[in-house]
Amino acid sequence: MAHGSSQVVIVTGGAQGIGRGICEHLLGLGHRVVIADVDAEAGQECLDHWKAMAERVRFVQTDVSDEASVRACIAESVRVLGGIDALVNNAGIADPGRTPVHELPLEEWNRFIAVNLTGCFLMAKHAIPYLRRSRGSIVNIASTRALQSERHTEAYSASKGGIVALTHALAVSLGPEVRVNCISPGWIDTGPWKRSAIQAGPPLRPIDHHQHPAGRVGQPRDIAAMAAFLIGEGSGFITGQNFVVDGGMTRKMVYVD
Repeated sequence: MAHGSSQVVIVTGGAQGIGRGICEHLLGLGHRVVIADVDAEAGQECLDHWKAMAERVRFVQTDVSDEASVRACIAESVRVLGGIDALVNNAGIADPGRTPVHELPLEEWNRFIAVNLTGCFLMAKHAIPYLRRSRGSIVNIASTRALQSERHTEAYSASKGGIVALTHALAVSLGPEVRVNCISPGWIDTGPWKRSAIQAGPPLRPIDHHQHPAGRVGQPRDIAAMAAFLIGEGSGFITGQNFVVDGGMTRKMVYVD
């Protein structure tokens, strides 16, 4: 692993939401960051926003579900920044429609698995030679939906559960050269971190915050802080683990009053 303050980190889905928060946090710590995202408009907005740090941030348009695109992203990252010290697999799609499972088209199921789960596999597959060289690390972003569900989220939940299992499998296969860990976020308010053309959702209500044992809905910086820890030297004895960062919600028993 690169020592000191400057690692080369690829963040997939890094142009919006949690990924953008992770990128900003890592840049603030002095790391060099590759934003790997399918959305070119959002990627350019990030470059414009961080132009003062232009020498430490790159955008590579990447579809993580396409192996040729993933291979090109890894090659470009190495060509421009000289290597890879860490990979944060954050890219993913959520379930906007919550289609009942008996009506769920196979194409929709396959799309969730391709982006959310296969994308992690492909990025790891092609980054591994460089991560072994740097004795680096991988952080996968799953979800508390890997552990508990709402109705009609089968495809999303299965993809995120697969990420947790893929994490410990990779940790065993790649150790000791490469550490692999996972973060499962809960409710994270990503509205302010979306590209400007996307309308933010309704404002959060007091009950949204108060139902969390921690007293508030999460923010991208909460996930970013954990990701930064997991790629750092202080986590050198941690691998194969899933860290739930959800304000305590998965530990709360809920009954109908």
